[in-house]
Amino acid sequence: MQPTTVGRFRVQRREGDAFTLVEVPDEPVHPDDPDADEAYAPLRADGDHSADVEPLEPGWVVDATLAWSDATARIEEYTVVRETRIHVADEVTGMFEAAREAWRNARAAGDAMVSTTTRGRDGTPNGALYLFADPPGRDTLSALADGSLPLEPLVARVNERLDDGEPRSVFLLRPDSDDYVAVLVAFRRDGILARTVRDTYDLGSALADRLDDLEDDAGIYGELEENATSSDGADPSAH
Repeated sequence: MQPTTVGRFRVQRREGDAFTLVEVPDEPVHPDDPDADEAYAPLRADGDHSADVEPLEPGWVVDATLAWSDATARIEEYTVVRETRIHVADEVTGMFEAAREAWRNARAAGDAMVSTTTRGRDGTPNGALYLFADPPGRDTLSALADGSLPLEPLVARVNERLDDGEPRSVFLLRPDSDDYVAVLVAFRRDGILARTVRDTYDLGSALADRLDDLEDDAGIYGELEENATSSDGADPSAH
């Protein structure tokens, strides 16, 4: 009998029928915790899957059984828990001004990471924006996309704060002319913020609206505001 692993996983990345999976712990592990690397270590499932994997999309969370053969995992069965989506874009032109301004402020302060909270036109928080330094020789975008730099704590913080069971849209964006990577977690997967970003950066069909306000928040893993909800209005402004 083949050994199996049963757990909850995020589909971090997909290449054909090969998947990068990251286990989702029962309780989020802070990135500074000594156990964080092990807790969020990505694994690859690229065997002859027994389950129908065609529907699986990057970002989805599944309860899955993995079967192992010669250190190769395959997906034996799964149940979809949450249909969050992860979108990745490199060499982005016209990065929205909110991100550019936040990064200018971070550089002036000597910070390698910064976070902000995006707001709709009614002032309601609608997303969390995180900026990571991406100096020459370090491929921060790929590290976030493949899970070697944990993305899960950022999404977990939003899920914990909102506690609504709703799927999110997560955008990994690297501008073509600057030295950072933006991670935007839109609170509503199909809200105006998420649809606008998908449309603006050609990541899928969406409603074309302008990006609007945001408010600075302290620290890359800083607290989201206590009154954050999943309401979605307009979005962080882009030029």
